[in-house]
Amino acid sequence: MGVAAETVVRNRALQAEWYGEPLGERIRRLLDRLGLSQSGLAGVLGLSAPMLSQLMSAQRAKISNPAVLHRLLAVEELAADPGFEAMAAGEVEERLREIGAEAAATTAGLRAATSGRIAVGGASGERAAGGAARRAADGAPVPPEAAARLVQALLREVASAAEIEAAAALIGDRFPELADLLRVYGNGRTGEAAAHYARTTGSARGY
Repeated sequence: MGVAAETVVRNRALQAEWYGEPLGERIRRLLDRLGLSQSGLAGVLGLSAPMLSQLMSAQRAKISNPAVLHRLLAVEELAADPGFEAMAAGEVEERLREIGAEAAATTAGLRAATSGRIAVGGASGERAAGGAARRAADGAPVPPEAAARLVQALLREVASAAEIEAAAALIGDRFPELADLLRVYGNGRTGEAAAHYARTTGSARGY
């Protein structure tokens, strides 16, 4: 086995640890579901087409930009939506454009989300994270899905799935609710995290 092949095997193992499975498998399912080309999905995620290809082939292991991971989670949420099959092509395209405009989770954005409001603009021109960014320009409440994605992206940027699970196991006996929070937001699906967020904060859909 050559060096290049060994690197690919190692990177696939790292991706499985960090993201639950190799990115090639994860992204190919999205391409099939959404009917997108690799270059089309790369544009939504904010990557070059060659970079996405390298991640899919495990020539690169990690999604180093938290904004890209944030958008990937949002695209997966769209593809998993029970109403996806009934969406018109134009609606799907609009949702993808909105996702492509979303920024990464930041501590400032996280504070805004947990306070129930999200800011847009600022001296740096930073966009607010979450699908509700445009609706929230006037200070509207942040949807649970957007807040959940913020927390997910932040946790997954600083720790792998295995590390999050290990941390949850360490505190599980003494702090079970905190351990559950780590597992839900660190390793769970966005829908599960959004439901947890809504239950915890008393948020509701249909804002």
